Amino acid sequence: MNPGKAIIFSAPSGSGKTSLVRHLIERVPNLGFSISACTRDRRGRHEVHGKDYYFLSQEEFKTKIDQDAFIEWEEVYEGNFYGTLKEEIQRIWDSGKAVIFDVDVKGGLALKKYFGEQALAIFVKVPSLEVLKARLNDRGTESEESLSRRVYKAEFEMKFEPQFDVTIVNDDFAKSSQEAEQLVRDFLAS
Repeated sequence: MNPGKAIIFSAPSGSGKTSLVRHLIERVPNLGFSISACTRDRRGRHEVHGKDYYFLSQEEFKTKIDQDAFIEWEEVYEGNFYGTLKEEIQRIWDSGKAVIFDVDVKGGLALKKYFGEQALAIFVKVPSLEVLKARLNDRGTESEESLSRRVYKAEFEMKFEPQFDVTIVNDDFAKSSQEAEQLVRDFLAS
């Protein structure tokens, strides 16, 4: 693999990392979004295969595991696998761009380890678990059970914050997005 730079955004679900990553892609022209592979169902009609995720069956995903096609992968929730395809990263680097990731905390730590000094790993968090619960609830995609599962997982994931290079508290999106943009531009210029 041709090494280039990697920007890793990780956070518990509902922290706003996806909104920050989308903002950066619009504002920083030399970033290429790493599309993750997953086995979960699409959320509504707005998610597109090959744009938001590579939606794979469990069988297809497991075949790619056997082929060593992933940099990292995991079963995030029972039966729901997520992973980063090696060919996806190479595609972005071949286009002359740095790769930007929007991944969960475990995936972010695996990517940070894989890319080493070529990566900037940013942890995004909300001011409190109450804010996180409200954001997840406002999505309208969570059952009581899935909401409870995500909040429990978020509490666990918060413990890994010190292993990231920097933390952004996403309580004011305008401020958080400006901070993220400055961090990314500085890293890409170094």
